[in-house]
Amino acid sequence: MNKVVVGAQWGDEGKAKITDLLAQNADLIIRYQGGCNAGHTVVAHNKTFKFHLIPSGILYKGKTCFIGAGTVILPEYFEEEIQGLIKEGIDVTGLKINPLASITMPYHTEVDGYSESTATKGKIGTTKKGIGPTYTDKMARIGLKIQDLYSPELSEKLDIILPLKNKTLKEVYGLKTYTKEEVLDLCEKYAEIFKPYVCFDWQKVLEDAKRDKKAVLFEGAQGVMLDIDYGTYPFVTSSNPIGGGAATGSGYGPAMIDEVIGVAKAYVTRVGEGPFVTELTDKTGDKIREIGHEYGVTTGRPRRCGWFDAVTMKYAVLVGGLTSVALTKIDVFDTFDEIKVCTAYKDTRNGEIYTSYPTDVFIHKYLEPVYETHKGWGQDITGIKEYEKLPENAKKYLARLEELLEVPISIVSVGPDREQTIFK
Repeated sequence: MNKVVVGAQWGDEGKAKITDLLAQNADLIIRYQGGCNAGHTVVAHNKTFKFHLIPSGILYKGKTCFIGAGTVILPEYFEEEIQGLIKEGIDVTGLKINPLASITMPYHTEVDGYSESTATKGKIGTTKKGIGPTYTDKMARIGLKIQDLYSPELSEKLDIILPLKNKTLKEVYGLKTYTKEEVLDLCEKYAEIFKPYVCFDWQKVLEDAKRDKKAVLFEGAQGVMLDIDYGTYPFVTSSNPIGGGAATGSGYGPAMIDEVIGVAKAYVTRVGEGPFVTELTDKTGDKIREIGHEYGVTTGRPRRCGWFDAVTMKYAVLVGGLTSVALTKIDVFDTFDEIKVCTAYKDTRNGEIYTSYPTDVFIHKYLEPVYETHKGWGQDITGIKEYEKLPENAKKYLARLEELLEVPISIVSVGPDREQTIFK
């Protein structure tokens, strides 16, 4: 069975742990979109590993881990992540990069930082890692791909790209321009960084895996609600984290996908700007943040926290193509007397009730959540290994979420470690 792991909320749902668990039974793990703006944390062997670009399946020996064509790669960050894994004794020889992946250049990070820091209105809350500008150049067909680093036509390509980039850097942003020699020097350096991992015969690798019926795991970054087409636009990422994104970013078509597992927290968090109807700015929100250690892996920013939102999750099931849900961090509620679930939105202007997700995010400031309240279970569940042994109120909570979402909850995570997982 080939599986896609998708974030079903605004990212940071615990995808890396679920990917890590599912990677045990996969032969090929493909990261299909995004860049180093994503942060995935895996706890294994009493160590904490923080991933940004490299598929978390790299922790298993004998696996092939692919960074797909749908990704954008900041070379310096990639090198740093590789060196960190090698230092921890992790074998990275199974890592391969599709030469069609795009490169984040220094001017991309400079533009990203400038755009965000000078915005007076409409801040998106980017990580300033150059992701958006890299995707912009990709779509404008003036980006650099990894294969360009090894091409005899690189110099000619730069003759086309650089005049356009320098004009924009100087006249729009007032930023430093680049000479052709500077960029060629950078490209030479980047070619050395990627050389051990770039896979020019990637088609054969994918074809062989398909022919031999190898198990493929597709790993997404961010979450459905940050999707460039279906998320809370413009407060979104610049790629397609949804299940369909796996078919464009990996090199495999949709017929290769058997399951799409949406990872969601038992509550909701968000980093950065944008609407968040169930956000809690009170002591309850603070309690969730502290118990759940809700701080960004990439930025260290405190995450905004709120109750579980079934309205956005039903939407994620639809557009994300989810066949089941992996629910994480349910143990955060061990000391809660009551737990709330948002089942609808109410428009404070006219009393209209929304049970389907309204995609115009600029009306969200007028929406308030309609909650139902569930009783807590008042006990530590972090050591429970079987679904049947969960407290009755925990099982009732899970059953209600399944009823609201109309898909099964196939995995329940009761702690950060691999072993703290219940397969239902």
